[in-house]
Amino acid sequence: MKNSSSYSSAALLAFSCLLFLSLPSPSFCAHPKCNSHDKKVLLKIKADLNNPYHLASWDPKVDCCEWDALECDRNTGRVIALTVFAGNISGQIPPAVGDLPYLQNVDFHKLTNLTGEIPSTVTKLVHLTFLRLSWNHLSGPVPSFLSQIKTLTFLDLSFNNFTGSIPPSLSELPNLLALHLDRNRLTGNIPESFGNFAFGNSVPDIYLSHNMLTGTIPRSFGGLNFSLRIDLSRNRLEGDASFLFGKNKTVQFVDLSRNLFMFDLSKVEFSENLIYLDLNHNKIFGSLPQSLTNLGLQFFNVSYNRLCGQIPQGGKLQSFDLYSYFHNRCLCGAPLPACK
Repeated sequence: MKNSSSYSSAALLAFSCLLFLSLPSPSFCAHPKCNSHDKKVLLKIKADLNNPYHLASWDPKVDCCEWDALECDRNTGRVIALTVFAGNISGQIPPAVGDLPYLQNVDFHKLTNLTGEIPSTVTKLVHLTFLRLSWNHLSGPVPSFLSQIKTLTFLDLSFNNFTGSIPPSLSELPNLLALHLDRNRLTGNIPESFGNFAFGNSVPDIYLSHNMLTGTIPRSFGGLNFSLRIDLSRNRLEGDASFLFGKNKTVQFVDLSRNLFMFDLSKVEFSENLIYLDLNHNKIFGSLPQSLTNLGLQFFNVSYNRLCGQIPQGGKLQSFDLYSYFHNRCLCGAPLPACK
């Protein structure tokens, strides 16, 4: 009897454990369903984009947290990321995007038939940190109202058809880490206010290449310490750019190529952090400073300028081919022909 009782107790315990494990456990298994408001807004966005095949998974009969091209918060079921990437989508960015109040990431990338302007409703997204609207056919001005989204850390509007000047108010984004306005049709000057990025929490990497910008670089840029990159190439900028450099600067990548800059390179001091320097097709004069031999350069080009003198021996300077140096006034020495 004693053994029989022990076996019965053990069997009962095992059955209880199996029963417990078979019960639904909201704490560990289930995830909250998509918020009904967010689902309604997403279906409006799909309709505004003409119900593209790229969003075929956006079926109203399915929980929207299971749909492609978006992400929900695991705890609340609110939509926090909208990523529409490389699809055959026509139309404009739906204003309803601004009605997803918990969005942190908005990414409309490589949608070649996406046209029109950026809707002002994006300013309602008070949690937005990442905004990429690149490789599309968006047009109109770069809107100044983007400066209202103080949470932004990344703003990419590259490879579009934006026109007009750069809004000075973008410098009011205190948390911005990267600003991409390259590959557009922007005109006018670089805003003087961009020197005020230093008053934020960081200085963003700035990409302004392949536009039609004119004038000089604001002197206020001299007080900035770009953490990684600055690219001003392929514009019509002129004047002095030497104040972008300095022994204590942290910037690693500087591209000023194909502009009209004119300054004496021999007087420039370079930081040992610099690994990429492109100055080709400008009006830069003087000689190459010996300090360049102390840099761990991975890319270097000073061709098509007005430089003279012998290329310093040592470091990485002889590892670049003659095309990095040719078409200067009287530059000589390896890898160019020997000085006379």
